[in-house]
Amino acid sequence: MSKQTYECDVLVIGSGAAGVSAALKAKQQGLDVLVVDKEPYLGGTTAVSGGWLWVPGNRQGVAEGDTREEAETYIRALAGDSYDPEAVGSFLDLVPEALDFFENEAGVEFHYPQTAPDYQMDTPGARKSGRALTVSRAGGRMLGKNRLRVQPYLYTYTVFGYMPEIGPDIATFLKANRSLKAFLYVQRRVIRTWVERLLFRRAFTRTNGNALMTRMLASAGDLGIPLWTDAKVTEILKGDDGVVNGAVLTGARPGVVRARYGVVLAAGGFSGNAMLRTRTFRHDPRGDDHFTPTIGHQGDSYFLAERHGGVLDTRPHQPASWGPVTVWKNLRGQDRVFPHLRAFGLPGLIAVNRKGERFANESFSYHDFGVEMIKEDAGERDTFGWIVADRKAMRTYGIGYAKPWPLPTWYYKKVGYLVEGSSVQDLADRIDVPPAALERTLAEFNADAAEGRDGRFQRGSNWFHHFKGDMEHKPNPNLAPIDKAPYYAVKIQMGDLGTYAGLAVNGRSEVVTSEGEAVPGLYAVGTAAVSVFGGGYPGYGANIGPAMVFGYQVGRDIARHAAE
Repeated sequence: MSKQTYECDVLVIGSGAAGVSAALKAKQQGLDVLVVDKEPYLGGTTAVSGGWLWVPGNRQGVAEGDTREEAETYIRALAGDSYDPEAVGSFLDLVPEALDFFENEAGVEFHYPQTAPDYQMDTPGARKSGRALTVSRAGGRMLGKNRLRVQPYLYTYTVFGYMPEIGPDIATFLKANRSLKAFLYVQRRVIRTWVERLLFRRAFTRTNGNALMTRMLASAGDLGIPLWTDAKVTEILKGDDGVVNGAVLTGARPGVVRARYGVVLAAGGFSGNAMLRTRTFRHDPRGDDHFTPTIGHQGDSYFLAERHGGVLDTRPHQPASWGPVTVWKNLRGQDRVFPHLRAFGLPGLIAVNRKGERFANESFSYHDFGVEMIKEDAGERDTFGWIVADRKAMRTYGIGYAKPWPLPTWYYKKVGYLVEGSSVQDLADRIDVPPAALERTLAEFNADAAEGRDGRFQRGSNWFHHFKGDMEHKPNPNLAPIDKAPYYAVKIQMGDLGTYAGLAVNGRSEVVTSEGEAVPGLYAVGTAAVSVFGGGYPGYGANIGPAMVFGYQVGRDIARHAAE
């Protein structure tokens, strides 16, 4: 295949929320934009995510009395010594302007939930609602010829192919084995998904992050932005004046792209790259103790920028947004991963370490629980724990990927996802934890749970905990004794939702060198760049919110520069 030279004003590398945000704004201001992605599908990790944005200063939050001072206080508390007041200030300044653009110019229909609590409700500045928003479900038909090009859901996170929306939709799914109305609702959703997949190869209804990317990519298509897949960038090019002006492509369209006004790195982080993990993840010094569900996060953005002086900013006190996962192989021997973003805040489930002891509040956010899991296993060769439940919890809620009654458990046991024991001692023997310790742990937990409290870790003590639980369960949405055989366990290991360490950038999202000098014409957004939150995870959408806001800024500023 012959190599060609392509011309554009702006080259965007990566088709997730960050990259497409930059592309949409630049195109809206009259620039010729090209988006390329090395993956076979568009949408990146955003398309398999929950699709939320954490954006203080949005219109709902302002109407409810949220203030900039409160948001700054909360972010500062979570970031600690990693707090960057300039970056946080820029983010908060940009939120109203960016959201106005996405809603009014880019076809994104946001949903403002009445309840979406910050993840650390006991921290100064936290709020019960008004900062996290999501996107309304979308119809795949709006994509036209690109309908089948969006990254499919992470199948293990669906219910037989249908992805429940976070909120009332998923709450209804949780009640499907206890309510006829809920069961019929789930049945309709799942059957419709199957029928559409059978007839049209992909269901039309898109939810969560897939809905977000469906809407954004539909807008990109309407604007005539080329969206190339299977197009890997191997080199960033500079002109004689030292300004970045293009890139070399391989794959489906090998050649050179000439970008008159700049290149935007939005190809994700590096959690899929073992070498970079050994440099930055304390729990993974050998590069074999971390399992990411992210799409294509192999460090491409960093390696492309490094040749031009770009450096990895490791100031965030946590180098990634953590999320415990279970990994296994299906019956065909294919690798599978399930992110536990909610499961073990439910009643009747706890997490224990290799000693059979609880080590953290299971109703923490996945990120904060991950922080505790890494601390717990510091010095050990492997980072892992176990989710433990009894027959009641298994039948009512299931455990992550293992669905509840009336579905049988044989498949989950056969593939090694689920371990079953006829008694506490039998389960402990099967997962290799001390039986006496596990029995003591359950006895202590059960005595408290029967009274609706957790004396050890205060699980179920604030609104965010309850939001993760079963709001209809009494007396505490997060607590129930674990005392009915058989008993079950699922192994959890460390994963992530994207890196927080990333390319060092300035206030305009330009890549900077170790001396703090901008690399002219080269920008980085999303998880390609260092996180604005300094290692803290404030709430739903802590990755996508800044990705879209700073992506918008880059598209706006490149267009302004081009007009000068």
